[in-house]
Amino acid sequence: MTVIISYIRVSTQQQGRSGLGLEAQQADIARFAAASGAEIAAEYVEVETGKGADALESRPQLAAALAHARKIGATIVVAKLDRLTRNVEFGAGLMNRKVNFKVVAMPHADNFQLHLFLALAEQERDVISARTKAALAAAKARGAVLGNAALAKANADAAQAFAESLREIVEPVLCRSIRQIAAYLNERGIATATGSAWRASNVARLIDRLKGETYAEEAAQAA
Repeated sequence: MTVIISYIRVSTQQQGRSGLGLEAQQADIARFAAASGAEIAAEYVEVETGKGADALESRPQLAAALAHARKIGATIVVAKLDRLTRNVEFGAGLMNRKVNFKVVAMPHADNFQLHLFLALAEQERDVISARTKAALAAAKARGAVLGNAALAKANADAAQAFAESLREIVEPVLCRSIRQIAAYLNERGIATATGSAWRASNVARLIDRLKGETYAEEAAQAA
């Protein structure tokens, strides 16, 4: 039987957020273990206390989980990749520690693929950030007052640009349900703009930007 170690990362603010709270992560990992016939040998819960959480010395529970996994030859399992890290450099260091990682949202990804997902997510964030800054600079150059409305418009423009970058990948599979499209994108190793795995809600918003505002509601009803 495969032995796994559950690693959960939460913060006071995230406890109540859907998909990020302690119980949600525990449930995801428990389902993963049951589906794969694995035994959960231990659970480590990290509570963020502030910035710098991607430094291993600031995450003693992750350090303990790594030591435990090496000792018993277990795989460390997290619910989502961002619960492990959002930082490419830190993630690369983790993948080189001779411990296998699994992400429930990306069950077929190995350490190498997880590293690629982190790199792609970072690149996408950089692209969106650059486009947002460029849009704000252009608005300022036109004499626009940069308030919440201008920022929202810049963010919307960046989101639309990200959607357009996926048009050639998504349009050929629009005949599928939004859940099937989410699985398709995850299997191809394509992350969302924030570096997470795709879900039906993400796909619906993506298709909204490519096909029109009413599609999400229609697709959700048909899924």
